[in-house]
Amino acid sequence: MIRTLRPLVLTAFVGSFLTACGTTGPSAPAIDNSAIGQPEFRAHKATYGVVYKLPKDVNDVLDARVYPVLRQDLVRLGLQAEAQNFNIPHVTVVHIHSADPTTPQKMLKALPKPPAPIQLTLKNFYTTEAAKDAGRPWWLDLGIVKSGPGFEAMMAYNTVTTAAMAPLRDGPLPRVTGPVYAKMAEAGRELVKTVGVSGVNVVKDGKELRSYNPHNTLVYSMTPFTPALQASMNQVAAKFNTVLPNGIDTTFRDVSIVELAFAGNVMREIYRVSLVDGSVIDVATGKVIR
Repeated sequence: MIRTLRPLVLTAFVGSFLTACGTTGPSAPAIDNSAIGQPEFRAHKATYGVVYKLPKDVNDVLDARVYPVLRQDLVRLGLQAEAQNFNIPHVTVVHIHSADPTTPQKMLKALPKPPAPIQLTLKNFYTTEAAKDAGRPWWLDLGIVKSGPGFEAMMAYNTVTTAAMAPLRDGPLPRVTGPVYAKMAEAGRELVKTVGVSGVNVVKDGKELRSYNPHNTLVYSMTPFTPALQASMNQVAAKFNTVLPNGIDTTFRDVSIVELAFAGNVMREIYRVSLVDGSVIDVATGKVIR
């Protein structure tokens, strides 16, 4: 969902990383925005992203107290596909679309230096749409408390990583084209045109404009989000807010480059970068790489 953009004075942290990123780096594909205004979604080829995988302590809580009941609720509402959908739980930094299979390697080369380990609290279940009244896709999310040093570090890293990753896209993210783009406000449309995705932080005229909303998604859906279904899913979210009223405190210690499906669910982890020492693991081989 597109958030209101809030102008902030550009910090020295963000400025230094944007300078480091610049416009140089791995060769980028030609960017084709022609799909933005089409009536249907752009065909999906491959989406890659930078994400924080949820730590084990968070997954243990969700596995014990949320997912079993959530799957029952989804089946009860006729959402069998959503109940079975595969996803590696995560909090997104940024996604890009590119049919180039070498994109993950280019992303690793362009990736800005990650922050130190991030302490935060995941709290507040809620539903959201790609754009209000677009109908689909929609999600059930678990938010993050928007205060404290950990949150600010996440916001700053989103700004520099968006700037570094956006040139590697071949066009807009498919799920923000077609019926979603048609329902977006102008601020959201501008992000789709310039960085290929909505809901990220960018720098304009020396100021940081924030629309990044870090969260973990539990349900991904392309089922039409009718008023009746929205009301039912809002009840599901409210129920889980009573189960975890204080949220879940945790620390993110790594960030990963991953491949995603159309709706944003992570299908596989490719590279894992430590926030502790900056080391990089090729997940397929388990080897540490430079």
